[in-house]
Amino acid sequence: MVNDLKQSNFEVSENGVPQKLSVFSHADIPVTMGIVIDDSGSMRTKRQSVNAAALTFVKTSNPQDQVFVVNFNDNYYLDTPGDFAQNIEELKAALDKIDSRGGTALRDAVYASLDHMKLGNRDKKVLLVITDGDDNASRYTLEELLAHAQKSDAVIFAIGLLGDDQEGHFFKLRSGEARRAAKALEEMARATGGQAFFPKSLEEVESTCVDIAHNIRNQYTLAYYPTNSKRDGTFRTVRVDAFVPHKHEKLIVRTRAGYYAPKSEQPASPTTGQ
Repeated sequence: MVNDLKQSNFEVSENGVPQKLSVFSHADIPVTMGIVIDDSGSMRTKRQSVNAAALTFVKTSNPQDQVFVVNFNDNYYLDTPGDFAQNIEELKAALDKIDSRGGTALRDAVYASLDHMKLGNRDKKVLLVITDGDDNASRYTLEELLAHAQKSDAVIFAIGLLGDDQEGHFFKLRSGEARRAAKALEEMARATGGQAFFPKSLEEVESTCVDIAHNIRNQYTLAYYPTNSKRDGTFRTVRVDAFVPHKHEKLIVRTRAGYYAPKSEQPASPTTGQ
């Protein structure tokens, strides 16, 4: 990570048109966070390790985060009491509601989790999705889910436990199912400015969760008022470039791919990218 950039190091454009930044910050601010975990039959031997990693993820995050847990198989279940967990004991209890069976309705679970996040009041919103297989039970398509995600403010981080499973180790994505699952996770993450991770073993899941928590706590927040003020509901692509003058460093920026313009008569709000 590069943690010493200033506002002058960034350029933002919307549909190719340069935009003037109105907000710039680099601070660890609390987030509304959903932890969405696969509880299908194939996860039975993995859940204890995944649960331990998820708890480490929460403990490494900002203590003022709002957190909820969704377990899913053929259906999805909000397993935190109330809208958000009040303490680590409630989170552990939600993670321990293991009933590994059935199929994988990943897209439906993520779609519903994006809706639930609207109940939170933190400026940043994050979903952590952990799964070991391809979706085989959802009613929503990947295209519908991506559009829904891009209409939200959420950033999706995904962990795929994919490929050959030999005593908790994951190797090449030999099957078409594993390759489809990896592609879907990468598209969800890329569209929202997040990232997909594919650990090589169950032992790596916890360190991956720590890396993601560190990533969330070390983001830049940029915001602008679009020069195109039409409220036409169209999708606007957003590009963010970062550079350091007089240095030959290539900086890679990870941000959401764009947003849908609102269809409302209310005054426009800043468009935020994280």
